[in-house]
Amino acid sequence: MSQLKVVCIGAGYFARFQYNAWTRIPETEIVAALNRSPEKLSAFAEDYGIPRTAALTDLEQVLDEEKPDFVDIITPPETHLDLVNRIAARGIHVICQKPVAPTEEESRAVVAVAARHGVRLMIHENWRWQPWYREMKRQLDAGAIGDLYSIAVRMRMGDGWPEDAYLARQPFFRDYPRLLVYETGVHFLDTFRFLGGEITSIYARLQQRNPVIKGEDAGQIVCGFASGATAMLDASRYNEADTADARYTFGTVRLDGSKGHIELDLEGGLTLKPLGEEPRPINYFHERRDFAGDCVHAIQRHFVDCLQSGAEFESTGQDYLKTVALVEAAYRSARTNQVEEL
Repeated sequence: MSQLKVVCIGAGYFARFQYNAWTRIPETEIVAALNRSPEKLSAFAEDYGIPRTAALTDLEQVLDEEKPDFVDIITPPETHLDLVNRIAARGIHVICQKPVAPTEEESRAVVAVAARHGVRLMIHENWRWQPWYREMKRQLDAGAIGDLYSIAVRMRMGDGWPEDAYLARQPFFRDYPRLLVYETGVHFLDTFRFLGGEITSIYARLQQRNPVIKGEDAGQIVCGFASGATAMLDASRYNEADTADARYTFGTVRLDGSKGHIELDLEGGLTLKPLGEEPRPINYFHERRDFAGDCVHAIQRHFVDCLQSGAEFESTGQDYLKTVALVEAAYRSARTNQVEEL
């Protein structure tokens, strides 16, 4: 089978995880990379053997000449609608980083553009592909803790308290008018949907703890599932976790069910405790490779498998709009101090 040709757009902090994952998937070949500042791509080209780099203004020329099977968009959300429009107009499939766009309306426009041109769009939502969440889902589906009652997540990143918060890794975070839910909490809301099904209500209290940034950096969100279960996210980018690497699991998790519970620790360990029995470790594979248990490789592997087989992506553009709607509902709830029904 011939390789799928990939064009990547972007050269920011997170882009390296995605470039690296494509080079580890035998069926894919990066044929070109583009960026608003093309000089930033020289190291990418050298490290990943990319034969062509160009400025973003040359996108149409590159697409016409390279004829990629798909494009990987790894740029800020405000660029996505324009890029998807330009790419989809040429009948080329897209995998696009989240946030989909700055607003729900624009996110819907991104999805609509892809649909209008008949191309496949997957949102790069890698959180649910972290190995501990895949294993939790397997345990739930196997009935290990019975009916799901609740999900409780505590996230403490500790990267947001200094005066120079975020400058070293993702400086644009400082200027986001909406930060915690829009950029980070969205991952957990999507993972709640993955584990527990659709969410029908949401209540949020949000705080800004570091005065040097524009958006919120801490908060608590309570979600009600259609099943009757509840999920709670207690998150802070300001306060610290008791671990040397808060970016491995991004927090602790507990799932309670009718037959027991499952817990995730900060080192990726999972424990199962059936009611009335001693807790026991769940043996599953996870490793400190690239980002958060190598979840970027896992989602991109899924994208390629679906593209080749014709199967549906887990995070289609249309499905991901449900997660986007949860983000918007959380902000409405925080403004009104009321539960938002969906």
